[in-house]
Amino acid sequence: MKTLGIFIALVVFSVLAPASAPAQAAADSVGLAVRINGRDIATATEADPIRLDPNGSAAVDVDVTNEGNDPVTVRRIELSGQVAGLTLYSFSTSVNLTVPPKSTGRLSYSLEMSGLAEQATGLISGSVTAFDSGNTVLGSTATVTDVRGSLHSVYGLFGLALLVLTLVAIADAALMVARHRMSANRWQRGMRLMGPGLGIGLVLVFSLSALRFWVPSAERWVLVALVVTGGFFVLGYLTPTPTTAEEEAAEREEEEAELEEEDEREQRTVPVGLEVSGR
Repeated sequence: MKTLGIFIALVVFSVLAPASAPAQAAADSVGLAVRINGRDIATATEADPIRLDPNGSAAVDVDVTNEGNDPVTVRRIELSGQVAGLTLYSFSTSVNLTVPPKSTGRLSYSLEMSGLAEQATGLISGSVTAFDSGNTVLGSTATVTDVRGSLHSVYGLFGLALLVLTLVAIADAALMVARHRMSANRWQRGMRLMGPGLGIGLVLVFSLSALRFWVPSAERWVLVALVVTGGFFVLGYLTPTPTTAEEEAAEREEEEAELEEEDEREQRTVPVGLEVSGR
């Protein structure tokens, strides 16, 4: 289906395209230790994530360690979360911290989380990143977040839109199979079912994340998408070869001929001249 194909192409493009922030490696000489509500975010796991509640604020403490020989100035701290390469929530805070060589500086601030309810919900891979005045990444710490947002958030609506498009694509493919309109070429039939398969894989990834069953890391969502898409390709490849229009016409002509022969045989077996009258 063209609509699903365009939608999936946009998803893939967003994954492969450069992020809005410069894709520059973090400085090796800068270390970043972050605590949210007193907890080290680097210790968060899928079973024990950092909880982000949109009904309150989060106390953020950042220790910036400069192991280099030049001063480092931090101008911005960003807390963000991503799924399948898409940034679902982002909170950027302007700061001004200069850390001399061979020393550590600390930032402490309160982050208002009220806007989180409209952005995402579920288990999401997160990170806290420090930038300098040139928007260059100085350091970043990865974490796992449990976002207590709403299913009506951008994340939830995105998943719902993906589900609707996938269901439409499945229905379209099912109708083509039922009406024998699939290609006679096995490879083309397999390719035709890859779209619905990829849609189902992505719906599964987003659903498990929103329902807090797992964190859709890059390795996981790519593996799920590939396995489900590959399975639907095999399914399409193995479907029976549909009959062509010429074959269907020939079958109809043969059936009509058989019916005519049966009618002729029945007419020959009916007694001639037998009349039934009643008075």
